[in-house]
Amino acid sequence: MNEFHEIIKAINGYLWGPPMLVLLFGTHIFFTFRLRFIQRYTWRAIKLSVAKDGDGEGDVSHFGALTTALAATIGTGNIVGVATAVALGGPGAVLWCWLTGVFGFATKYAEAVLSVKYRVKTSDGSMLGGPMYALERGLKSKSLAVLFCVFTAIAAFGIGNMVQANSISKMALETLSVPLWATGLFTSAITAIVILGGVKSIARVCEILVPFMAIFYVMGCFVILVINREALIPTFVLIGKSAFSPQAAGGGFVGASIMMAARYGIARGLFSNESGLGSAPIVAAAAKTRNPVKQALVSATGTFWDTVVVCAMTGLVVVSTIYLYPDDFGSIEGTLMTKRAFGEIPVIGPIVLTVGLFTFVYSTILGWSYYGERAVEYLFGKMSIKPYRVLWVLGVYVGSVVLPQMVWDLADMMNMLMAIPNLTALILLSNVIVRETDTYLWSGSLDTTSKD
Repeated sequence: MNEFHEIIKAINGYLWGPPMLVLLFGTHIFFTFRLRFIQRYTWRAIKLSVAKDGDGEGDVSHFGALTTALAATIGTGNIVGVATAVALGGPGAVLWCWLTGVFGFATKYAEAVLSVKYRVKTSDGSMLGGPMYALERGLKSKSLAVLFCVFTAIAAFGIGNMVQANSISKMALETLSVPLWATGLFTSAITAIVILGGVKSIARVCEILVPFMAIFYVMGCFVILVINREALIPTFVLIGKSAFSPQAAGGGFVGASIMMAARYGIARGLFSNESGLGSAPIVAAAAKTRNPVKQALVSATGTFWDTVVVCAMTGLVVVSTIYLYPDDFGSIEGTLMTKRAFGEIPVIGPIVLTVGLFTFVYSTILGWSYYGERAVEYLFGKMSIKPYRVLWVLGVYVGSVVLPQMVWDLADMMNMLMAIPNLTALILLSNVIVRETDTYLWSGSLDTTSKD
């Protein structure tokens, strides 16, 4: 097992290294230009996300699909991951992380276009879609579709289930002295109540939970920035300079090269918003929408909220606090930086962070349960759904009590492996994405119902 674990770590070192990061970020840039800077439609997309599309086919609303996807993507990466990027890559990593959100908008849009275009309706009237159907129906590659689903199913149980449950239980133990098993039982119970109702139940909960947790956390960040207001302008200057010039060690920051700032910033940004990994398009296919482009615009806003807003706020909070109190961060690890930063809010700061972490992590468990369920259903059929849900709930409990490091590393590996077949579909079907965009967006026919 030790040898197997070493192999996994070696593969991860490559998958999360420069080649794959360049491929993912390069895809973001490719679609940004191929789609004529689709980011210019961000405000229109935000307005669409809260509008109903009653004439469209699907299982959940635009907003329900968006919040379910956000539930899965907004997680510990937005809080701990950004701080880790700053710890390893210096303050410049914040800008590179932010840029993955700006350019990732285009890739997230492209994924959703294919997901909705190639989705299928089941015998009970529900909609199924995602990269597996784009690969099978668009690219005519059943083998790549199967591979994507295998990677997704395994990644879901790791990064979307046991890893998240473990974060909750450890946090409850450290802050409230609640035993691991007790947190495990509680988290398993509230997870079971929601996921047994399927995507409609998950979406209903996420429509309430996601806006609350995002606003609650961002308000906490805003309060800290007000407290740190004297350091805001120097913080922006420091982040900008450090992103494009070597950073000397000192003032609470590690020494970091431009490459280190870019590598860790891009890696954390990609891990956070998941653009290009193929997860979010799975739930986009369930949305009630008249055509692929309309839902794709809504889905793309997930990257905006996740990285451009939430990750950026965390980065500003961490860097401004380090700037003001460098001696407090001399030997603090990245995972503890955010905790120290939230200590700036008297009395309730740790509570705000704890509530933010709990809601972020729990919502991720809900969102990824749907991704994994769709992957398992594609592989084994509808009969596999109930056993899968039971295993998912058991996985939450097991992850709460014990989590071998190998599970984390295996989940990391499968998470990035999902990107390979997904990016293959995106690049090879890019003409389809452009054609759909031209038909419904550039021609001014966004409310037209698709004839597919």
